[in-house]
Amino acid sequence: MGWLVAGGTHEVALVRGRVVARTRSASAESPPGRAGSVPEEIRDHPEVQELLRLAEWLERHAAECAAQVDNWMVSSLPVPTGLLARLWPDEAWRSVLRDIVVVGDDPAEFGLLRDADDSGELRAVNLDGETVRLAPRTVTMPHPVLLPHLEELRSFAVEAGAVQGVEQIHRATWHKPDGIDSGTDAITEFAGAEYGSWFHLSARATSLGYKISGSSVVDRIRDAGRIVTAAVGMSNPYTEEKAWTGRLTWSDEDGHRCLPLTEVGPVAWSEGMRMAAALHAGRTSTTDGAA
Repeated sequence: MGWLVAGGTHEVALVRGRVVARTRSASAESPPGRAGSVPEEIRDHPEVQELLRLAEWLERHAAECAAQVDNWMVSSLPVPTGLLARLWPDEAWRSVLRDIVVVGDDPAEFGLLRDADDSGELRAVNLDGETVRLAPRTVTMPHPVLLPHLEELRSFAVEAGAVQGVEQIHRATWHKPDGIDSGTDAITEFAGAEYGSWFHLSARATSLGYKISGSSVVDRIRDAGRIVTAAVGMSNPYTEEKAWTGRLTWSDEDGHRCLPLTEVGPVAWSEGMRMAAALHAGRTSTTDGAA
């Protein structure tokens, strides 16, 4: 996008998502001024307002693209390759799709996504550094806990300079340990993290993308086609000055039945533990006084 005249002495443009202004050159021979923030005197100019609205829309669009790809990845949903080809020309989509690990019909066919063309064919880089062509009807972007070569992928991504717009291979993961008692239905490892107030705890939760439901922080997770709700308890805001995290539990889609830990799938387990750990990490102090 080029520079637009805004008022008699300034030009404005959208540069890397930000509206900037510069003074216009006095003549064809003299260079324009250095680009900087929009001065107050032209802020209400129609060209400036249009660019500001465009910048806001682009920011929302980029966030929506990232949220959709994150949902595809966390849920390991099949995504039509033709859809990826249609989305690829859009810079916002491309920035969050590039370098995401995709898997074709054959689990052995996977790599970091690098291109998608009109024919529906994808090009990805595998662990050998070779470009492979994938043309299945759909691909998945597996949750990292489901990737069998995760450590190799992490090392390879660093060597290849891969930058993922959506956290996938470097996402924190937890694997459910063997030998869990069939009667156990809660994790207490991250309970007791102290916050200055209930509002601080709830603000931490929402800033991480989680929701508040009653007296719990919750995350709805699709795991192998089933919706599971992970929940971290919160102390009562009406009876306590400070706030503490409680137990981590998982329930069915409606939240009516608390699941035994033995029934929690690998993705739901990892995402629930990730949420509880993130809330614990934001604590003011723990109940034993450790910061």
